[in-house]
Amino acid sequence: MPDENLESPQTPARESMEVDVVVVGAGPAGLAAACRLMQLAQANGRELSVVLLEKGSEVGAHILSGAVFEPRALDELFPDWKARGAPLETPVAGDRMYFLRDPTKALSVPHWAVPKPMRNDGNYIVSLGAVCRWLGQQAEALGVEIFPGFPAAEILYHGDGRIKGVATGEMGRAAGGERKASFEPGMELHARATIFAEGSRGHLGKQLIQKFALDDAAATQHYAIGIKELWRIDAAKHRPGLVVHGAGWPLSESGASGGSFLYHLGDNLVSLGLITDLSYRNPYLSPFDELQRLKHHPVFKTHLDGGKRIAYGARAITKGGLRALPDMVLPGGLLIGCNAGTLNFSKIKGSHTAMKSGLLAAETVFEALSAGDGDGGDGGGDNGDAAAVAVELKSHARRFRESWLHEELHRSRNFGAALHKFGVWGGGAYNYIDQNWFGGRLPFNIDDPVPDHDALLPAAQCKPIDYPKPDGVISFDKTSSVYLSNTNHEEDQPVHLQLARPADAVAVNHAQYAGPEARFCPAGVYEFHGGNGGGDAGGQVEFRINAQNCVHCKTCDIKDPGRNITWVAPEGGGGPNYANM
Repeated sequence: MPDENLESPQTPARESMEVDVVVVGAGPAGLAAACRLMQLAQANGRELSVVLLEKGSEVGAHILSGAVFEPRALDELFPDWKARGAPLETPVAGDRMYFLRDPTKALSVPHWAVPKPMRNDGNYIVSLGAVCRWLGQQAEALGVEIFPGFPAAEILYHGDGRIKGVATGEMGRAAGGERKASFEPGMELHARATIFAEGSRGHLGKQLIQKFALDDAAATQHYAIGIKELWRIDAAKHRPGLVVHGAGWPLSESGASGGSFLYHLGDNLVSLGLITDLSYRNPYLSPFDELQRLKHHPVFKTHLDGGKRIAYGARAITKGGLRALPDMVLPGGLLIGCNAGTLNFSKIKGSHTAMKSGLLAAETVFEALSAGDGDGGDGGGDNGDAAAVAVELKSHARRFRESWLHEELHRSRNFGAALHKFGVWGGGAYNYIDQNWFGGRLPFNIDDPVPDHDALLPAAQCKPIDYPKPDGVISFDKTSSVYLSNTNHEEDQPVHLQLARPADAVAVNHAQYAGPEARFCPAGVYEFHGGNGGGDAGGQVEFRINAQNCVHCKTCDIKDPGRNITWVAPEGGGGPNYANM
């Protein structure tokens, strides 16, 4: 193996595997890319080795979304998806939107006043995890090798800086870093092209954006946290295909923005949740507790009374849109899906856009590999066609610009920024005019240049929020919620939530911002003990990280005002296990 990747003498050498393409992440984008690569290979009568790495214990284990699913990209990938048994079984049958004014009142928004992208004619209510499991079956049938429980922990490079592939994480390190009897080194996968499809705030994608300055020409990226629950409700209240969206309360009380949803699936199931923009300013705000309050509003409680909560989860959402999109082309690789930020926030949908980005990536990579073969390359080695592949991947920018994905994102480019800049009423009015009257073609751009981690005000400038205690019927605490996420980590392993400056958690975050980690984390990972609470340390304060609770939402990596926390991959298979989310 090359010297650049040798381990120290105390650590067993990593084995390596040569393949044509490595795809990192078995979400909609990665699975679509892997499937299309094999379709193209079979259509052109050539052999192709594609390996897909997934950090979850199985495909779909870490997938969480609302989800109302637009089948446009799926129609392109598998036109016969109905015959193949794709789990799109509940077509949208009703579409309602409300502006929640306060804890009891709501205005019903007439259909004509709803921005056109938010309408759901022809869409389906799905479990995105089930859709991904089905896509995984299609990928394996096409010849893709899927390795669940193997997170890509490290990017490998050639001597000239081109991406060589990835290495999976080690297994069997104790919390202090020493090797246990069960220790296994990671494996290196050397590829002619590597596709990074980790989802929102992927930890390798974050490194790549920084290393190659992919966002230098982009507007400021923004995120939200989506917190979701799955309920089984009274059959008499079940309306399969009903979609309910809300805006305003409870977030409006704190000057925050976002939106709520409730979707009726089959089998007396409803999924509901709250999306909180991470640009909020009050450090006392808790997205988790805002969701618990939301459920008591009559618009939601009417559906839930007599029901039972059966699942819980949370995930960050990349929502900056086209203008915040980084360059997706790397030397030897591509950044796709929510790892780049292809979600269409005006539709509150990212699955179809992620899949389309995967299809475009597959077409680019296959074209590049074919060009490399024509040049007489030598596979995944340091020379030969690997350089040709890196050059040919530059055609991806043109392919993206000429696609319906770019057109769709361009029309919605101002949607989120308008809400940030003008608020729910002003932004909503702008978006109605822009989308319904001009089709997203108003000739100017709107940006929010303040990154989410800089948005918090010092606690002394904000009003504390006194959240009501959960009743255990409609509203719940974090402990019981995390239990329903089926989250599990090997406790005796290095903490995967790394602090660049451990002392700052107390000296800065607790003292100045009232310890916002304890509130923006939806899983109770971060705790402050001692002191007087609030913005005053009031004596000795201890900061604790309960990493075993982590549901891999990535919010801490985004919202921490000190940019102190970095999320890295824990041992493979750890984290939540979302059965039907």
